Amino acid sequence: MEIAFVLVEPAVPENIGASARALKTMGFNQLYLVNPCNHLSNPARWLAHASNEILEEAQVFSTLEQAIAGFDYIIGTTAKKRSVKADYPTLPELKTILTSKGNSIKKVAVVFGREESGLSNNEMKLCDTLTTVPLKTTYPSLNLAQAVMLYAYELSQLRYNKQKPDSRNEESFMALKDKVKRLLLESGFNPESNIYPRFLERINFLGENDIHLLHSFCNKLLQNKK
Repeated sequence: MEIAFVLVEPAVPENIGASARALKTMGFNQLYLVNPCNHLSNPARWLAHASNEILEEAQVFSTLEQAIAGFDYIIGTTAKKRSVKADYPTLPELKTILTSKGNSIKKVAVVFGREESGLSNNEMKLCDTLTTVPLKTTYPSLNLAQAVMLYAYELSQLRYNKQKPDSRNEESFMALKDKVKRLLLESGFNPESNIYPRFLERINFLGENDIHLLHSFCNKLLQNKK
């Protein structure tokens, strides 16, 4: 499973450098930046401390949509729950969710918001799942680099979980989302309604076997529509 870390409009160079250091320490090397401050400045390099190659090779984008294009599963991070989603799994639960997907997802993006305001509601809507870190106190909250370190540590453990070979014709989770969206629209569900995003949110928690089962069901419905 390929995992990239996406920082949206980070404003403090030191946070970017410390995040790069956290990624390298935990065995990751993919850093994506959306409208960042100068991520190659001396303060960023000083905090990166032997992780400068991650800063130098970081991919920079103008929008979050551009940054996450091509990823199978998008994980948003937030310090507090909002009305954008109904379910907010915690960081410790995230490993189980990803592991249950098996070989149906290949590329995962973990998205972090701005230091002061986090992700906007529209940016959260681009994420498949929004996660939180359970804290003993709500203030002071974690800063950006600390949050990246916690997620990198937890997700690094997925590298030691070997997937069992699967002889089935693998259909990706991304393809399933596209099929469900198509069927919802063709069935008359309005994307602006409450039920449409709720359908899409709940399929994000399906395990691999259920993903295959729903693929078969969607394929049958789509064939009958031809």
